Amino acid sequence: MTNIIMHGCGGKMGRVIADLVKQDTNCRIVAGIDPAKPELDFPVFASPAECDIHADVIIDFSTASAVPALLDFSQQQNIPVVICTTALSEETLAKLKETAKSVAVLRSANMSIGINLLLDLVQRAANILYDANFDIEIIEKHHNQKIDAPSGTAMALADAINEAMDEKFHYVYDRSEKREKRERTEIGIHAIRGGNIVGEHDVLFAGRDEVITLSHHASSREVFAVGAVKAAKFLAEQPAGLYTMKDVLA
Repeated sequence: MTNIIMHGCGGKMGRVIADLVKQDTNCRIVAGIDPAKPELDFPVFASPAECDIHADVIIDFSTASAVPALLDFSQQQNIPVVICTTALSEETLAKLKETAKSVAVLRSANMSIGINLLLDLVQRAANILYDANFDIEIIEKHHNQKIDAPSGTAMALADAINEAMDEKFHYVYDRSEKREKRERTEIGIHAIRGGNIVGEHDVLFAGRDEVITLSHHASSREVFAVGAVKAAKFLAEQPAGLYTMKDVLA
């Protein structure tokens, strides 16, 4: 039985994960952390510092500003933590890496199993298509309540391509201020916000007379919850270190 602390339990993803875990006989949520202190069927604390319940692992779906305090708690209590929150600052990312020296930490821009397969596919496609003079563009679409843009997943896709291609690309987010032709070494990244779109990511490889599109469309938040719970079960058994969803799916 994997005992989980849900950080950000009052948010939309926190509640989806809580509902999913109820149906899983191999894990349970023993505590939640959320400043709003919603009434749920497990104890909820306003901050990590107030939480006095131990667990095997923490799942975080909160806000970027809340992550540093959670990392302190994770290290102090020696509890592995799955960080699902995006738009982390460079300072927080450095703190995350430091925390991973003493406790298991998993970070992913997107917990969907499908997205993590897509990360692998875009690398393979870029290796083949760049030499054939294909341009690369990324389009992401999300609901009108999403704060950060571009999405963490869009940036992860761009970074995955760049990593596979020896960092030869630079990113372009807005072409309205410059009237010039597209450069061969750029990846255009575009954000769309509207309605209640859960999450859509399209990676376009545009060549002469043909276009290849690799896409992932999420129909519900449950796809992210499934991945987060899978990651939590994996991480609870791991030694200190920095992990990704690639390790979970290996």
